[in-house]
Amino acid sequence: MKDQYQVVVIGGGIVGCSVLYHLTLRGIADVALIEREELTAGSTWHAAGGFHAMNAETRIAALQKYTIGLYPQVEEESGLSAGLHMSGGMELAETPERWHWLRSELQWLRTQDTDAYLLTPEEAVEMVPILDPTGLYGALFDPLEGNLDPNGATQAYAGAARKRGAEVIQHNRVLSLTQLAGGEWRVETEQGGVTAEHVVNAAGLWARRVGAMVGVDHPLVPMPHHYLVTTEIPQIAAIEGDMAAVTDLEGFTYLQKEGNGVLLGVYEQNPRHWMVEGADWDFGRTLFPEELDRIMPELSIGFRRFPVLEEVGIRKWVNGAFTFTPDGNPLVGPVDGIPNYWAACGVMAGFSQGAGIGLAVANWIVDADPGYDVFGMDVARFGPYASNDRYLRATTAQFYARRFVMAYPNEELPAGRPLKTTPCYDELEAAGARFTVNWGLEVPLYFAPGPDFVETDTLGRSNAEPIVGEEVEAVRTAAGAYEIAQYARYEVSGPDTEAWLDRLLAGRMPEPGAIRLAPMLSEAGRLMGDLTVGRLDDDRCWLTGSYYLQDWHLRWFRAQLPSSGVTVTNITDGWMGFSVSGPASRAILADLAHDDVSNDAFGFLRIRQMDVGTGQAVVGRISLTGEVGYEIVVPTNRHRTLLQELREAGDPHGLRLIGDRAIDSLRLEKGYGIWSAEFRQDYTPAMSGLDRFVAFDKGDFVGAGAVRRARDEGPAQRLVLLEVDATDADASADEGIWIGDRRVGFVTSGAYGHHVGKSLALAYLDTDVAESAPEVSVFVVGDPRTARILPAIPYDPTGARLRDFTA
Repeated sequence: MKDQYQVVVIGGGIVGCSVLYHLTLRGIADVALIEREELTAGSTWHAAGGFHAMNAETRIAALQKYTIGLYPQVEEESGLSAGLHMSGGMELAETPERWHWLRSELQWLRTQDTDAYLLTPEEAVEMVPILDPTGLYGALFDPLEGNLDPNGATQAYAGAARKRGAEVIQHNRVLSLTQLAGGEWRVETEQGGVTAEHVVNAAGLWARRVGAMVGVDHPLVPMPHHYLVTTEIPQIAAIEGDMAAVTDLEGFTYLQKEGNGVLLGVYEQNPRHWMVEGADWDFGRTLFPEELDRIMPELSIGFRRFPVLEEVGIRKWVNGAFTFTPDGNPLVGPVDGIPNYWAACGVMAGFSQGAGIGLAVANWIVDADPGYDVFGMDVARFGPYASNDRYLRATTAQFYARRFVMAYPNEELPAGRPLKTTPCYDELEAAGARFTVNWGLEVPLYFAPGPDFVETDTLGRSNAEPIVGEEVEAVRTAAGAYEIAQYARYEVSGPDTEAWLDRLLAGRMPEPGAIRLAPMLSEAGRLMGDLTVGRLDDDRCWLTGSYYLQDWHLRWFRAQLPSSGVTVTNITDGWMGFSVSGPASRAILADLAHDDVSNDAFGFLRIRQMDVGTGQAVVGRISLTGEVGYEIVVPTNRHRTLLQELREAGDPHGLRLIGDRAIDSLRLEKGYGIWSAEFRQDYTPAMSGLDRFVAFDKGDFVGAGAVRRARDEGPAQRLVLLEVDATDADASADEGIWIGDRRVGFVTSGAYGHHVGKSLALAYLDTDVAESAPEVSVFVVGDPRTARILPAIPYDPTGARLRDFTA
């Protein structure tokens, strides 16, 4: 062990070894991995070793596909076998709705360039002869599934990294981490201290304890997981080569070939936690006793699906701990406020995700950019709320128990809720609000007509859509009030505010009293935000963005801040309000405001401080609905009062409370995009249409060179608005768009446009297709639907109602 390294990776499981290898791929040979015991001695050694490319987050699915494809390269470089078996795998459908869901999943896989296909029950039995097909509708076969030897794969990564110059240090626990004045880390270990420019926490079961060394409480907890391995099964022994893995979605079990027997794993509905704070430092290669009573309901289903299990012996039980996060995805990337500390932990599916994590971390350290949109596993996607032990227990247990449960697009999960509420929560609830959750905050979806209304889970249009339609119509004909507590707000102040924002943002700075839409870019010219900047004074501005990006944006802001002259303050929790929009919205505001709010006095994209009702407010003339509208923001202690005053003033004008579902319908009628759907890290302004807000002719700004090159080259895809011939469901994100067998694009969001009476979808299409505008095919819940590019926005294409409506 040397005294100094460029990077130290803590933890010798599959993830730590992958990070080590990928750092060497990026040219960092001065790197060491430090492991408390020996490689694989955490969760890796007892893992089942299965892998798959499927993930609900498509960008993580792509990185999982990369992980699977990299194993042969690592084997070749290291000269060590990973025990790779590319068997493929099938998911079983035992209900008509699950069968419909698998048909939809098939189209999603086709969009990801995966050669999946459907199986009849008889074809499934041909692949897996011990399968009882009773009650099955069919199965979905995915060739990108299989299993490997956990120890062999980990050693192969380590061996390949060693050949590229990396050092692997075993039997040496990290004792403490201290950041030095220059930003380097002093890593004290049992074998002495070393200094490193960067440290990577890949400590698995101990990751929460390692995080605590630097003052970070990572939201992850260990949970035990069972599987069994049988003695020899004659039908399995007779199979030449690999056998397809099986996931019994209704049975909560998975099965794969293991020697001449099988391995059967269980995701029980009654999971438990273990050592929430992380494993003890001296925890070794230890398994827990099997808890058959707890897993028996699911285990008995598995034995019915594979009856031969009743006739053979069980060679061994494995009940070992893995780490889980609230949403089941890893924690990866830099932590705001702790320079050169990197997370690569919370990984439940290391053999599916290890290489993707290693790639992202290595790119981030070398380029200050992961190279891909990895927000779905970015450590910044959770706020401090997620590390609360009670919240963690509730949400991780929910994820574990729902591992194979079918998710409906309109369902709301209860774990850890309500966690954060606004001062208006009880009043909104009394008005019928049904809530979703945004970064822990309860946000109204729609307002039900009474307490007896029950929304049914469905893959198609919800029985709540008529309510949403009424909210949409209220905005188009009168006014709607939408709570905007779920907008993040940052105050930027100081003498260098204008100069700093002019460099941070790609758009032109507004004059005092004005608002501008302001794309924010990475150095690679890709989107980092679709912010609005409201200039309150010469040296004071408000930035408004997506609520759930607070940690992500603050990390980016602080990385760009000069040493003095500018202060950025997160004021999200201190200021809340409502957006009021619709033809009656000006009259409602006029009844409450002391200032002149006529169109001439208070025009579109203006912002001012004024009295509204009984107190001061910051009011911006801006709207996401396509109608004249105002965002009225007040100190949080006046939020409830503002709602009461708005409802009293708005009642004679037909004001109605509206929720997120109505906003989606309204914005799609105008073709407006939002972050995480139309605007993401892997899109450019030219693709998304945000290039019209980029000031290409101004001086230097972050991403200027890259975005100018992208403009000159032209985008490969463009954002368009589609009308879809769908009557009982609407297109959803990441569904493929096809012309014959050619995939020409993908959907970013879809909804029914209640006012215009059309099923609408925003989508990225190949540029040649977008310009020729032919009919295309969109899969909606697995069924092909014809769609057309709309030549004009279906509602108020000139924008007159938004800009100069005079009622």
